[in-house]
Amino acid sequence: MFVIAFCAFALLAGHPIAYADDYPNRPITLIVPFPPGGSTTVMARNVADKMSAALGQQIVVENRGGAGGTIGTRSAAKAAADGYTILLSYTGTFSIAPSAYANPGYDPRKDFTPIGMIGAAPNVIVVTPSLPVHSVAELIKYAKAQASPMPYASPGVGTVNHLAFKLLATETGMSLQHIPYKGNGPAITDLLGGHVPMMFIPIPAAIGNVKAGTLRALAVSGAKRSSVLPDLPTLAESGVPGFDVALRYGLSAPAGTPPTVIARLNKKLNAALASDEVKRRLVTEGADALPGTPEAYAADLDAEEKKWGGLVRKLGLKVE
Repeated sequence: MFVIAFCAFALLAGHPIAYADDYPNRPITLIVPFPPGGSTTVMARNVADKMSAALGQQIVVENRGGAGGTIGTRSAAKAAADGYTILLSYTGTFSIAPSAYANPGYDPRKDFTPIGMIGAAPNVIVVTPSLPVHSVAELIKYAKAQASPMPYASPGVGTVNHLAFKLLATETGMSLQHIPYKGNGPAITDLLGGHVPMMFIPIPAAIGNVKAGTLRALAVSGAKRSSVLPDLPTLAESGVPGFDVALRYGLSAPAGTPPTVIARLNKKLNAALASDEVKRRLVTEGADALPGTPEAYAADLDAEEKKWGGLVRKLGLKVE
């Protein structure tokens, strides 16, 4: 379980409140453990600008990609616990990688302190128009009738898109074949070309193609309907009870960061998420803002690790 226990470094100096009054007095680095341009970078920048203005110091977004996000996350874990290095924490790096990688180089529970959630973005399950299915129930029936496992695309082994289908297969008894790609771009290109019949894709990538008729959307993967696609049912509504898969984004700090610093960052994060501007940006990404306490984020991280880590271990999945 994530422990919200903070080392009160300021007490060592005999001034328990001074650190909070002085913080921050220089720029803060927000590590995004993926290359620029992806959803993690967008999520980080969505809140960084507002938080910078509120804190009176710039939050500098720094991309440190590699090894499924584990390299940047590892570097954040080793940073000084002084509030001047924080991390964009994410489902892939906090809930999947610790079980999928033999040695990710960090333990989310021991090496980090949650600051708060940013939001959650479900995917959409889409199929090519040539596939004779118009609902999740029809897809399940169709897949079960095939002589061989039905293929699906994903942006790579161990991604949420990959494991969402593994979870769906476990829940429905479908026989599926994973076709991994090096990123969403190549996977969606082959999906549009009809080389693979289905995929879980981010809502922003789905909307234009669905409206153009180049892809058919069957359901959203989250627990509730998307405000961007309100007429599209959830998988839970479509006959897969309890199905809830969303990319979850938040902010975390190295373990031992003073509680006064965590509290200040959480307050400014929640204020940013309450602004109409940030809400609009998140909706554009198909995400819902999820402000809350560090403790609430810790509980969410525990639940997500139990779900995804348990599935990874059950499958015996290992990422090199």
